[in-house]
Amino acid sequence: MANLSELELQNLRHLIGGYDTTHCKMKEYASESTDPKIKQFFEKGAKSAMDNKNQLMKFLQ
Repeated sequence: MANLSELELQNLRHLIGGYDTTHCKMKEYASESTDPKIKQFFEKGAKSAMDNKNQLMKFLQ
């Protein structure tokens, strides 16, 4: 793990939590969608949020 300050760790925690929340919401919206284009939009958003979360998690290794 890189030497991160307490503020940087707090910011990472905040960003990771936000992306996790976004991922969960987008997956739920996709599951409730009946229009294929809207469903695809939310699925892409969920994937993007998870990808971003995973990228940020690498800073904690």
